[in-house]
Amino acid sequence: MPIFNWVALKPSQIDGTVFTELNDEKVLQELDMSDFEEQFKTKAQGPGLDISALKVKATQKAPSKVTLMESNRAKNLAITLRKGGRSVQDICTAIETYDQQALSLDFLELLLRFLPTEYERTLIGKFEREQQPAEELSDEDQFMIRFSKIPRLAERMNVMMRLTHFSSHPQQLNAIIAASMSLKSSSKLRNILEIVLAFGNYMNSSKRGAAYGFRLQSLDALLEMKSTDRKQTLLHYLVRVITEKYPELTGFHTELHFLDKAGTVSLDSVLQDVRSLQQGMELTRKEFMRQDDSVVLKDFLKVNLEVMEKLQADSKTAKEAYESAVEYFGENPKTSPPTTFFPMFMRFIRAYKKAEQDIELWKKQEAAAKKAESSPPGSEDQPEVKLPIQKAKRQQMDMIAELKKKQMVKEPLIYEGKDGAIEDIISDLRNNPYRRADKGRGSAKKRAAGQSLQATPDISL
Repeated sequence: MPIFNWVALKPSQIDGTVFTELNDEKVLQELDMSDFEEQFKTKAQGPGLDISALKVKATQKAPSKVTLMESNRAKNLAITLRKGGRSVQDICTAIETYDQQALSLDFLELLLRFLPTEYERTLIGKFEREQQPAEELSDEDQFMIRFSKIPRLAERMNVMMRLTHFSSHPQQLNAIIAASMSLKSSSKLRNILEIVLAFGNYMNSSKRGAAYGFRLQSLDALLEMKSTDRKQTLLHYLVRVITEKYPELTGFHTELHFLDKAGTVSLDSVLQDVRSLQQGMELTRKEFMRQDDSVVLKDFLKVNLEVMEKLQADSKTAKEAYESAVEYFGENPKTSPPTTFFPMFMRFIRAYKKAEQDIELWKKQEAAAKKAESSPPGSEDQPEVKLPIQKAKRQQMDMIAELKKKQMVKEPLIYEGKDGAIEDIISDLRNNPYRRADKGRGSAKKRAAGQSLQATPDISL
């Protein structure tokens, strides 16, 4: 048997993991592995993928107007403003009024990199003192002048980002909690991992020895191992076995929730943000003391003090739930962030569904081939292209039969007589030699030498 290249876990590494609950020997006792040996009796690794690098061509537009900013910084600001999709006045007004609906968190994070520097403020002041026309400036410089006029710009930007963070983090934390709990509680997923462990140990027992568990990254190797005829992967075979022998495990992925959303969350960043949000609450309170006429800040502090307390509790729950799930599957939380851990299951689910579709297609093709072989010639299932040929053959046979019939009518055979005349004729031929009836015509051998034949007018040719 070929070797299944998984990353095995040591006995000391499976304590408290899902693998202590698996019994792969029971699976091997339930299944007939002779067919598996026949299909995977030689090692056949899939061909290495030759992935060509993707090249992105960036178009650069040289500024056509006077600029007070460094060229690369001005170009990056122009790209950022296009992403915002709003006018200069709308952006600045939204920041002044803490309008969270007008500007997204991503845009605010990008815009934060373009806070005016001291050098830029100096150039802007010089430009205004000289009272030069604003039309001579580039669009980016015009934005920078209006941007720099916002009072306490850096503080407002930070407060506004923290306000927006409150609406995004609860959803991210809930996704982490739900995904972690669903993975750990799924009995169907445990049984599928048990089957994978059984097949892997069966393939490796004679060369590497039995393993107690495996790293989740080993699930990707199910697609790399191919059968002898290279028509299916090991995952295809496992899906077929599960469908036929363990149909109750079909649709295991329906027990798993929010894996796609949780796979996009950087938990460390979220936890750090929650800590900074707590600090931001103090910053907002101080800012409100400077702007006690700001209704937005007043309402925010009134509503979100309780939200902050719940957010801190949820962040602690998410961290505990995630670490528990990662350790349950034999992984290390420090080296397996959500952006790595959850996508491993997502890849396996997508590959599993694709294998199910392939097997269903193969079954339909096999059924169609068997039906075509079992159909008798000339049946309705035969292709219509053969019908003209068969019709021509029938017409030819009918024509031959008709000709024979006409010949029999014109020249009836003598043995069709009923008076036994044929026997009399044969006896007469035996007793009397055959003589020509036209004796008057001389043979060519009896003609005189040099005598030639001449055609007469009364001979019809």
